[in-house]
Amino acid sequence: MGKGTAHGKKVFLVQRAFADLEGDSHGPTAIAKQTDLDAATVYRILQDGLADGTFVQEAGGRYRLGPGAFRLSMQALSQTPDPEATQAVLDKLQRMTGGLVAYYAVVGARRICTDYAIGDFDPRSIGIDPFELVKYSRSLRTGASGRVILAHMPPPIQEKVLAESVPEGVGPGVIRDNEALIESLKDIRAMGFAIGRQECMAGWDSVAVPVMWGDTIHGSLLLWVHVDKMPEDPSQLVAATMTAAEMLSRLASMPWAPESVA
Repeated sequence: MGKGTAHGKKVFLVQRAFADLEGDSHGPTAIAKQTDLDAATVYRILQDGLADGTFVQEAGGRYRLGPGAFRLSMQALSQTPDPEATQAVLDKLQRMTGGLVAYYAVVGARRICTDYAIGDFDPRSIGIDPFELVKYSRSLRTGASGRVILAHMPPPIQEKVLAESVPEGVGPGVIRDNEALIESLKDIRAMGFAIGRQECMAGWDSVAVPVMWGDTIHGSLLLWVHVDKMPEDPSQLVAATMTAAEMLSRLASMPWAPESVA
């Protein structure tokens, strides 16, 4: 693992610790214990993140996530050697399948759409504002993309998400029973993908595959297909989505942090 990649993963672990620990603000010692990093490294990461708003310092030497935390979670993909590489992967999957493609990044215990490829489809035709799509975070308990991420989150995060109520406005296929949801997470970890049957929106099925940063979940790649065009055997769509997600995982593993940051 390169120096930049190693540092980037440490930064990502510090961010994840805020979601894993109880409460909103924490000190370097608690974060170090959660991440298995030494306290000096954690302190340096927290201090470095103050300037761009990734972290906010509070009284008593404690810190909380700031508005820049979302940008931090996306750096591994957005700052690859080829800045257009991620979008190219999404565009290729969209052309191959004819569906709608979206990438969801992990932000704490939620997900947010950071990029998409929809060809010439007008999302407003189904009541979706493209700006709204990338503006708001969404629960991990709904939709194939959410479940794929949740399947790779630590138990404390899973318990937190399972305690949430099912959001309003979801599709008729959403999994409401927690036991059934937990079983689906086991299947996802075993198979490496999830298939959603009108979970997020009525009339749309989906295929979702995790995007990993080493052994850490970074996000999920989602392919939406209208129910009328979803084949009885979706194996080809699954294979195409898994191939694209593997490419994104490779991009996420590339060095991106400045060499001057240790």
